[in-house]
Amino acid sequence: MPELRLRGGEVDGLALHYLVEGRGPAVVLVHGLGGFAASWRHNIPSLAARATVYAVDLPGFGRSGKPSAGYSLAYFARALHAFLDAVGVTQVSVVGHSLGAAVAVTYALTHPARVERLALLSGCVPGFGWQPGWRARLMATPGLGNALARCGCAPLYRAAIARCFHVPPADEVAFLVGWEYATRTTAAARRAWLRTVRSLAGDFVERRADYRRAITTLDVPVLLVHGRQDPAIPAAHCAETAEGFARGSVRWLDACGHFPHIEHAQVVNGWLADFLVGRPAPR
Repeated sequence: MPELRLRGGEVDGLALHYLVEGRGPAVVLVHGLGGFAASWRHNIPSLAARATVYAVDLPGFGRSGKPSAGYSLAYFARALHAFLDAVGVTQVSVVGHSLGAAVAVTYALTHPARVERLALLSGCVPGFGWQPGWRARLMATPGLGNALARCGCAPLYRAAIARCFHVPPADEVAFLVGWEYATRTTAAARRAWLRTVRSLAGDFVERRADYRRAITTLDVPVLLVHGRQDPAIPAAHCAETAEGFARGSVRWLDACGHFPHIEHAQVVNGWLADFLVGRPAPR
């Protein structure tokens, strides 16, 4: 798994780990909260047949550095921009899952000339009705959140991940929890996770109107893929979000929870390949 160190601004010196495979138009895959680059393992080979695919461990997650920083969407977008500059990518399509979709949208808003297409899988997108639930608000409470984070353990993580699937496959749940478990559960990793959760209110509540206005100006094709049984991000949020994009379209999946790219990998891979590199984007 390659590593590079970012240059410039608040991300200067930050180590990012990533996966890269294939040749062709550039596509970058952005994981969600608690995710990591290798969680795209069912999708990278398929897309790499037609594109150069990058999957990155965001700052604070996976094997990447876990600095003392404010883990806002803008921070993640700046890190993503520095990463793409470092690998020499000037034009890219961005695929984001869950919170990674919010990072993808933020990157497109801040660097619209660099983004060709957006694909949002089970995305939570700022500017619309979704906001952090009671669990996130609890974890964001100073003191209490830190104490609860220290209580985290593999059985609790497995139960939380399993609830996000429509029908949880034991091997997938085990992989999502167990991959690089020691690295992903250090004190620094827990702090990064908590700081990310605590930033959600600012991005999804306080700056909602700003995001909503900015999204109306975004002139790129946007594909939203969502499971009708998603327990984490309701299908109603996807429907509302799709209406907010000038060039948005939705693909729905039945018998699907919060991980469409895992639960229905073959179907989703086909949709992504067609949308991202298969044909001209519809206008």
